[in-house]
Amino acid sequence: MTSTENNQGLSALSDAMADAVEKASAGTVLIKARRRFPASGIVCAPDLVLTASHVVERDEDIPVLLPDGKKVKATLLGRDPGSDIAVIRTESLLPAVIEPAGAGARVGQLVLALGRPTEEGIQASLGVVSSISGPVHTRRGGVLEGHIRTDAIPYPGFSGGPLIDISGQMLGMNTSGLTRGASIAIPVKLGLKVADALVKHGSVRRGYLGVRSQPVEIPMKQQEDLSRQQAAGLLIVGVESDSPAGEAGLMVGDILTGFAGEPVAEPDDLFTSLAGEVVGEQVALEILRAGHRQEIKVTIGERK
Repeated sequence: MTSTENNQGLSALSDAMADAVEKASAGTVLIKARRRFPASGIVCAPDLVLTASHVVERDEDIPVLLPDGKKVKATLLGRDPGSDIAVIRTESLLPAVIEPAGAGARVGQLVLALGRPTEEGIQASLGVVSSISGPVHTRRGGVLEGHIRTDAIPYPGFSGGPLIDISGQMLGMNTSGLTRGASIAIPVKLGLKVADALVKHGSVRRGYLGVRSQPVEIPMKQQEDLSRQQAAGLLIVGVESDSPAGEAGLMVGDILTGFAGEPVAEPDDLFTSLAGEVVGEQVALEILRAGHRQEIKVTIGERK
């Protein structure tokens, strides 16, 4: 490839990234809801803004600056400190909603972190996806189902802003409020799922089973009963009285190996399963009892 062709390729990539920033900036707003730095927000519906919970320090009369310079007020609909997600509702209709990416982020993918931390306009930082992992324990006492880590620079005020691909579609929401010394992005599907729960309930309802458990290895012979390779499960070491688990007949000594068709190999797997919209739902638990596979139906309660 000649130097001219190289330059043309770089120029095309540069134009694509600038176009992506321009496209996503139409749905990126400035939020003044804390004493110090303003923060950013993502338009996720005609009157709703997704942002980071830790940047929202008031419930009402939240100033929101739109991309065209118009200022509107907003009210907090709900927040989930465990995932650092909040949703605010504006008093008037907003500009374009940022389109979520159809596919998840990939390690090595070029991404742009966006923010609108000042009235001067949009800011952007370029990087690559360095890892995708989860669940992860957060410093706010929760367990995040998954997260995206990039080397894009998280400038002050970027929390609550979008992480986008080079087509301008949203891959996640940037936040510096969950892990010490690093900025991560909450994957868009997880962020929108939490936002939907906040709009409906004002908080995230987390399931309650009522067991104490610890990881335990599953012998190869018992793995055969599961019809799959699964090296570990959760040994039930305690069942609370009058709990969903107790009412369903779960017993000390059972090994929990599955929840609603998904394998459970460690405590975070169970925590993640109970973080979904499962409160009040009847769920099939897969267990090993006396070395044999059984299925128990349990109606999930709500953790208070």
